Amino acid sequence: MRSITKLLRGVWVPSILLASAAVIADEAEQAQGQNETIEEVIVQGLSSLQQRLGESGSISVIDTQTVQDVAATHPSEVLNRVPGVWINRGSGQEHLTAIRSGVYTGSGACGEFALLEDGIPLRPQGFCNINNLFELNLEQAQAVEVWRGPASAVLGGNALHGAINVISPVPERTTLGIEVGSYDFARVNAAGGFSQGGHTLGASFVGTTTNGYRDNTGYGQQKTSLAHLTEISGWAVKNQFTATLLNQETGAYVRGFEAYDDADLRSSNPNPEAFRDAWSMRASSEWVKDQWTIKPYLRRSQMTFLQHFLPGQPLEKNDQTSGGVIVDFAIDAGATQANVGGQIELMSGALNEFQEGPTVGSAFLVATRPPGLHYDYEVDSYLLAGFYNLQHSLSDSLRVLHSLRLEYLDYDYANKHIVGNTKDDGTPCGFGGCLYSRPASRTDSFTNVGARLGVEKDLSAGLLYASVSSGFRPPQVTELYRLRGGQTIADLDSERLTAFEAGFKNEAVAVAAFIERTRDFLFRDAEAFNVSDGRTRSAGVEFSGTHAVGRHELQLSATYAKHQYDFTRAATGREQIVDGNDLDSAPRWIAHAAWRMAISDTLDQELEVNRVGSYFVNAANTARYKGHYAVNWRMQWQASESTELSLRVINVLNERYADRADFAFGSYRYFPAMPRQFYLGVRMTLD
Repeated sequence: MRSITKLLRGVWVPSILLASAAVIADEAEQAQGQNETIEEVIVQGLSSLQQRLGESGSISVIDTQTVQDVAATHPSEVLNRVPGVWINRGSGQEHLTAIRSGVYTGSGACGEFALLEDGIPLRPQGFCNINNLFELNLEQAQAVEVWRGPASAVLGGNALHGAINVISPVPERTTLGIEVGSYDFARVNAAGGFSQGGHTLGASFVGTTTNGYRDNTGYGQQKTSLAHLTEISGWAVKNQFTATLLNQETGAYVRGFEAYDDADLRSSNPNPEAFRDAWSMRASSEWVKDQWTIKPYLRRSQMTFLQHFLPGQPLEKNDQTSGGVIVDFAIDAGATQANVGGQIELMSGALNEFQEGPTVGSAFLVATRPPGLHYDYEVDSYLLAGFYNLQHSLSDSLRVLHSLRLEYLDYDYANKHIVGNTKDDGTPCGFGGCLYSRPASRTDSFTNVGARLGVEKDLSAGLLYASVSSGFRPPQVTELYRLRGGQTIADLDSERLTAFEAGFKNEAVAVAAFIERTRDFLFRDAEAFNVSDGRTRSAGVEFSGTHAVGRHELQLSATYAKHQYDFTRAATGREQIVDGNDLDSAPRWIAHAAWRMAISDTLDQELEVNRVGSYFVNAANTARYKGHYAVNWRMQWQASESTELSLRVINVLNERYADRADFAFGSYRYFPAMPRQFYLGVRMTLD
């Protein structure tokens, strides 16, 4: 298996680059000699969730203009405009995600959601990153698609509660943007492209730096995207490459009840030594001809960060190399349309955790969290999947939909350290053993099926639909092999979700009601063991609408939902989960409202209000955050045909609230929201 992934590393990229270069050179030479012109080809087949998932369901699309106007400095600023979505802002570019769910924590919680770029997951299954949105070029996206509800029937594992997909830009004009703002914020956007000889080339770059508003919380971030469109022997081809880099000083939680309201605490950083360094690279190619779509891809990422939130502050290093191919064949049989296909994916990943110095704290912490090497392992995996999507028209206005995906995932885990929960020299820890437990080398495999059955009816006023669907997510590598306490084997099942949804939508309004049940919910029990015998239940209503009156446009998205535990059991940290308790970090109300106004033909403004309702901050439901409102304002002025000026004021009322609230180790803790910020930008078209 490792030889296969090494082959991917050594052959795949050079082959793609050499082949592309040869084709470009050859066709450019032909075009020059024959003066031929090939029209620009836009390939979207597997890149778009909307095309793959269809109309029946809750999907929101954030367009290019909105992406530019919002000019988000953090993913939450643009994604929280979508109903049912709540991105919790952490320090710098860190975050936690909720899509039609509560906010899940823990290293494997990222498996609850699928994060994609051009229709391809950012990471291989089983090796996700809970902060993975910082690897997406949201700042320059052509579009951002958000699917709410299980999508495993089409996208596979990790699309349990929903999916976020960024469609990469293919710039046609040369633009340059410069922004400056509070706390030494500076950002440069640049993009350009040209077409010649049947080829379209485009490049985008964004670079950001800031010192942060809290002590020692600055970061630098760079992202670049390259695109190449052409036609080869009748195949419409889109080649895409993305690279990202993040170097961040990280701020920790501030502790104490409503500490975010304290002028000194909210700007402090209890762990100024914390940091996160990460980079990623992804290459893909989409080939479309007649009914065929073929999409090979390759990914590589690496991250190093100090786990300042753990006693002893161990340093984690992880990396992965993965690649695969998706093949899709479209069938048109009159009243029935279908897509049939498959996917193969290979991955080689590794994780190393090392604690340099002794733990500071109680005798128990010092004894059970020793310095030295905690974990050192490699995991190879392969994924095989087959799928089909059917749409059958019963009449001109009534259709039945059915999707099915069968997936097999195999892990080959190799432990490179001492088996068990000893110190790294093999000696035992006091108090019953070391916290860190390393299972022996082993293999694990998971077979899952995702399905969807739906019906949709065209009405004169819009589309009416209903669907029943199931989702799944296999255990992540860290949940299986980075164990705690005396646990030697994590005998985990894939988490599964069953959902019913009914809704109505047209160009102005979308309403959806849903009921969901999960089983084999994965959590840490009272012994800090990873177990997968929990259950949750959810029910809610989502609304989004837009109404224009003259130069004014009103937008509203709102969600009311209950996310509750469906079992009773003691959990880690001596918390008692009781059947009917709300999931922690699961507000029942979240909403976004905006008033846009065209002041003149060249001047636009937007005033937005975000609402997060109160929510419990622990599973026992004994501690609560009261919720908050936040007001932002943006203005764009088209000063000339080639120059646009922008002004943004974030947190207009200078409210003191928490981007994230939590309760752990017997106390409240928060990520305080930033005070009022000002951003001034200029965007120029240079051709």
